[in-house]
Amino acid sequence: MIAGLGNPGPEYVGTRHNVGFRVIDSLASALKIDVGKKKFGACFGLGRIQAGSNEKLILLKPQQFINRSGQVVATAAGFYRVGVDKLFVVTDDMALEPGSIRIRAKGSAGGHKGLADVIEKLGTEDVARLRIGIGQCGEDTAYDYVLDKPTEAEGKLLDEAIEMAREAVICWVKYGVEKAMNDFNN
Repeated sequence: MIAGLGNPGPEYVGTRHNVGFRVIDSLASALKIDVGKKKFGACFGLGRIQAGSNEKLILLKPQQFINRSGQVVATAAGFYRVGVDKLFVVTDDMALEPGSIRIRAKGSAGGHKGLADVIEKLGTEDVARLRIGIGQCGEDTAYDYVLDKPTEAEGKLLDEAIEMAREAVICWVKYGVEKAMNDFNN
């Protein structure tokens, strides 16, 4: 299961905080998985990483605000009996430069409240995650910064990062977190 974190609603489309949703949308498009179903308080879709594969892939976009995504992720994982070793969370990260991505097999939330909620609701830090850099907030408050749209230059970097993240997720599904980290951490 791939859970992309973001905020629901048209006013948040294209904001820095919603890069997790954008990765899910990119995966859905590339893998031809419809993520329009609604269940667990999420938009989700079921599909396969490749035709003929027996392994199901669940794409999940929690429709709670990002800081309250954990229960949705935990409920969906429980329903589908997805162990934490088969869960990958995608989110933004202000500590990384715009356009960079970082994959980790486990660890703390690093100050990200959405990831912290997922960790809390699952009861473990052993959650693989892919963080997409959105950069520092400068003069804005962190709240205003993450809910704002990126500049044109940042937008181009984020578009490239979304594509790279999509490929990193596919690598993780096929080959595991170690290979994904080795191939995609930049």
